[in-house]
Amino acid sequence: MLAFSDLREATYCPRKLYYARRADRTVPDEVEAVRELAHRYDEVLDGDCDDELATLAAPPPPVYREQLRCTAERCPRFDALCEPADRDVLLTGRDCRGIAGKVLAGPPEPSLVSPGKPPENGVWEPHSVWAVAAAKALAWERESPVERAYVEYPAHGVVRTVDITARRTAAYRRAVRTVEGIDGPPPRLRDSAKCESCEYADTCGVKTRSLSSLLGL
Repeated sequence: MLAFSDLREATYCPRKLYYARRADRTVPDEVEAVRELAHRYDEVLDGDCDDELATLAAPPPPVYREQLRCTAERCPRFDALCEPADRDVLLTGRDCRGIAGKVLAGPPEPSLVSPGKPPENGVWEPHSVWAVAAAKALAWERESPVERAYVEYPAHGVVRTVDITARRTAAYRRAVRTVEGIDGPPPRLRDSAKCESCEYADTCGVKTRSLSSLLGL
């Protein structure tokens, strides 16, 4: 049974997953604290939590609160995300299993909580695969189609809707095949910006190059 996190890591970089499997993957306390913000949206909008926001949120508290208000207006199920039917739910599907930060009722939809920064639009590709994995697992458990998932970026007060499309499902299937096929170190990426922020770059031995060196400056 594959883990949601393995599919997410493999989509980012299969070699990173290879090293991550051999490392201590405990979640830092500060990451857990950021994720907890996803369960305090009502408090934030009521004007509370400024001390925590000053420490955990990316923008200053007033900016964060305004961003969250915009999110509340745009997200059709924001109220359900504030009061989910279940939280921190272990979902087990046919191919994979993992924790969904929230599960909404009527219709059932999973929400995943990321401590990171969202892209300008939509979600990052690893998060798209992550969302499909959660939706597929929830659908398997409920024996009913799940057509939508959510990815929350609580440090930025942003929630993104992920429709389970054919294109996203195909990417998920590729990730499943990639994870199942890893039995040794996959090839290194070449000149990828991903490598510059990877915690396993030294172990991997990948050579990163700055933009100036690539331009011959």
